[in-house]
Amino acid sequence: MRRNVCRTKLGLAVLLLVVLLPNSLESAPGANSSCRRNKLFTTRGVVAWSTPSNPHDFFYESGMAIDADGAFRAYHPDDRHGLDSLAHAGHPGDWWALVTDNGKSSGRPVVQGKSDPAPGYYVSTTALYDIGKLNPRDPHKYVDALNIPYVVLHPKALKYARLGDFATVVNLQNGRTSAALVADVSAPDLPVGEGSIALAKALGINSNARNGGKRGGVVYLIYSGSGNGRPRPLQEIATKSKELLEEWGGLNKLNACLADD
Repeated sequence: MRRNVCRTKLGLAVLLLVVLLPNSLESAPGANSSCRRNKLFTTRGVVAWSTPSNPHDFFYESGMAIDADGAFRAYHPDDRHGLDSLAHAGHPGDWWALVTDNGKSSGRPVVQGKSDPAPGYYVSTTALYDIGKLNPRDPHKYVDALNIPYVVLHPKALKYARLGDFATVVNLQNGRTSAALVADVSAPDLPVGEGSIALAKALGINSNARNGGKRGGVVYLIYSGSGNGRPRPLQEIATKSKELLEEWGGLNKLNACLADD
């Protein structure tokens, strides 16, 4: 999660996502030529749409900023070494993306030890975490942005979906499609549209958390209520998202809905 900072923000994992999901928005012969849709909500100038046959699921088009949160090497006391700028994790007295010694944003960030995955780096968090791992200082408790394709939702969207829900994300520029999980929340004042490093890689988007990302042409389809509020392994994300996409109507339906703009 990032707050109060504007940013424009890559393999077996990527291959798995591409193989298990269709990779093009081109319509097949006989595909629906129209789409009935309803405006579900609008935030930061982005409209989220639903369809009568799937009234709780929603999709929207925006850009993609890159989120490194949850990655073992996301942030470092020496800012040059982190995958992302430390300013995107907070500042002294208000750390919103790091584990602290007192469990509050006002505490001192916890540094990983010799037995942790990235000694010397801070423990970076995501809003979605493994409740089965009781130690908040365990870096494995959080969703790893470097290996798990996840979506960051605007707080308003969490009135219609929840952390742990599945998603399908499409890069309209190259037609690449990826499964994803809803794993983090943005600040209310930031632009809509953010995904993990792994998601950007799967979509062929510059995945550098400091200067990568894409300004527009990314579609996010969120399957509301599809998750259980917990992180999932990559294989399960890919398989379940593929099933949900087919149940929703597939890429042909999504293509028709986008064509109505």
